[in-house]
Amino acid sequence: MQVWPGEAYPLGATYDGAGTNFAVFTEAADRVELCLLHDDGSETAIELRESDAFVRHAYVPGIMPGQRYGFRVHGPYAPERGLRCNSAKLLLDPYARAISGSVQWGEEVYGYHFDDPERRNDLDSAPHTMTSVVVNPYFDWGDDRLPRTEYHHTVIYEAHVKGLTMRHPGLPEELRGTYAGLAHPAVIEHLTELGVTALELMPVHQFVNDHRLVDMGLNNYWGYNTIGFFAPHNAYASWGDRGQQVLEFKSAVKALHEAGIEVILDVVYNHTAEGNHLGPTLSFKGIDNPSYYRLTDDRRYYMDTTGTGNSLLMRSPHVLQMIMDSLRYWVTEMHVDGFRFDLAATLARQFHEVDRLSSFFDLVQQDPVVSQVKLIAEPWDVGEGGYQVGNFPPLWTEWNGKYRDTVRDLWRGEPRTLAEFASRLTGSSDLYQDDGRRPLASINFVTCHDGFTLHDLVSYNDKRNDANGEDNRDGESHNRSWNCGAEGETDDPEVLRLRARQMRNFIATLMLSQGVPMISHGDEVARTQRGNNNAYCQDNELAWLDWPGSGDGEDGEEDPRGRMLEFTRAMVWLRKDHPVFRRRRFFHGRPVEGTHDDLSDIAWFTPEGAEMTQRDWDSARASALTVFLNGNAISEPGQRGERITDDSFLLMFNASPKPLDFVVPVDHGKQWQVVVDTARAEGVPPGTGPKVSAGTRLTLADRSMTVLQRPA
Repeated sequence: MQVWPGEAYPLGATYDGAGTNFAVFTEAADRVELCLLHDDGSETAIELRESDAFVRHAYVPGIMPGQRYGFRVHGPYAPERGLRCNSAKLLLDPYARAISGSVQWGEEVYGYHFDDPERRNDLDSAPHTMTSVVVNPYFDWGDDRLPRTEYHHTVIYEAHVKGLTMRHPGLPEELRGTYAGLAHPAVIEHLTELGVTALELMPVHQFVNDHRLVDMGLNNYWGYNTIGFFAPHNAYASWGDRGQQVLEFKSAVKALHEAGIEVILDVVYNHTAEGNHLGPTLSFKGIDNPSYYRLTDDRRYYMDTTGTGNSLLMRSPHVLQMIMDSLRYWVTEMHVDGFRFDLAATLARQFHEVDRLSSFFDLVQQDPVVSQVKLIAEPWDVGEGGYQVGNFPPLWTEWNGKYRDTVRDLWRGEPRTLAEFASRLTGSSDLYQDDGRRPLASINFVTCHDGFTLHDLVSYNDKRNDANGEDNRDGESHNRSWNCGAEGETDDPEVLRLRARQMRNFIATLMLSQGVPMISHGDEVARTQRGNNNAYCQDNELAWLDWPGSGDGEDGEEDPRGRMLEFTRAMVWLRKDHPVFRRRRFFHGRPVEGTHDDLSDIAWFTPEGAEMTQRDWDSARASALTVFLNGNAISEPGQRGERITDDSFLLMFNASPKPLDFVVPVDHGKQWQVVVDTARAEGVPPGTGPKVSAGTRLTLADRSMTVLQRPA
């Protein structure tokens, strides 16, 4: 076999049509072997003799796409110095564009012996581990273009590739649970009819099923256990894992783009699947452990601000290069539209403290590719000082955990909530205005993958995580949930009606808040996980979306999940049709100059129709208010500099446990029409709702909201 010197860049395996260039960084190694793997179980080892700036490389003519390979790194095994080289372990390429197979757990994939963790383990891991794959980079994208939907037009739908598609009745059996399933017209039709503009996929980087979970008969379903930052997860491919997963993912992105739907990836750059000092040796740990991981003063151990055993070393130039190369690859080669960064506070830990000006954010800000796509932070980690909502740089948007908590508190009747709720409803200026950001920096959500589903939020006071095998100790215990009077499943019609009303309240509040709304997949059809608020290991029907069938429910009645879907659609489209709900600037709280309207752009009223006073805001028992949104006082211009005008709205919130009378304010419009009433089973009055005049007294049911509209 011919072997040429090759090039040190780009890293990974690069196929050029005639052969493949291999390049891998390691400062720790004495010697590196490229191992080409054959289907009969044999391997051909090629020493990478060329080295430039600690990058070992070679070009091998004739190596085609589909070729499996790995590295064996010869060097010191000295855990006390942070070095864990072991040539008996076949290692994944950190830059692998595709990964084949899965880990077969046993002592072979560990660098030590189970009965003596201090003794090096020289068992060959090759038959038991995953392998890297050479891929063909060529793909016919046609006229595909990133939709580049502006944030004020964005509606995000957080979904799991398998969970969304596994039980869809309109999908062929062989496409369920796959990237091809995402691209199926039945799924795309659901998303477009719902009004979704961006599909935020839970991790699709290649991940590993943890040894502990596999031994328990479970799987790492969520996928926050990455081992390949360039490779789409192979188990979501319908027709092979020798590079086919790359083509299938690209095809899914292309189909979603054709429907005008962006693809945002939930990415996990804060840690890897190799765990702590007792974790397996799969890739980074054996290639150059101290260059990739944050180690403690005792170099045998790992700094852990993620709760997973390790944290990537964010001050290492090689880690930063890998992350930036990965992000650019997914944008330029895979055509994704943005990223949601899991536990993003860890990415800011350049040293120990969270530093919002750390090297990672500098690189993102300056990068001509990555800086132009959507960047969403989960602004916390489990380390000291890790809760950083509102503290990310101006280029970033954030999952607003304070929005989630406050909205939940309001509707479950928590006292002293009203003032903070007003801030969350209007875009959280207290969090984002001081650094020049706008309401659109706030990604608003009530539920997400982590925690109760919307159905379970109104059905359980306590988590039910026994199926996870940890005696119900895992998962959040303080969920700000309320079961509406009965714990779990019930046949009580009054409880069921209240739960349905509460779900409508949450969806309506979310869609009418300033900021960017995010729906958790299945909430639009009242998906349940039967009280499990940490279904990370439930790769089964507990976590997969049970799609409502066509037709009626029991006793010939309409399926209530279908009604929930119709209500959610109506609320999304109400938002899309009215720019007053998706402003790009914060409210001024006064008349806006140049808008020819002497009314304030926003006003707050008690249920009696009087303007709110400080005493009203401070009242511990206050749980109801009316909000006036002036469609004639939108301060930001349109795309061509034109003035934006819209209808005006009154949002009436009654979060109290009893019906209340609300007076329509007398000076903010003479004639109004009811367009939303969450006390109704359908939530939105069929056709045109009743008309009401200024001064009219409306009775709102307990725990309900009504929206009135006045034409511009």
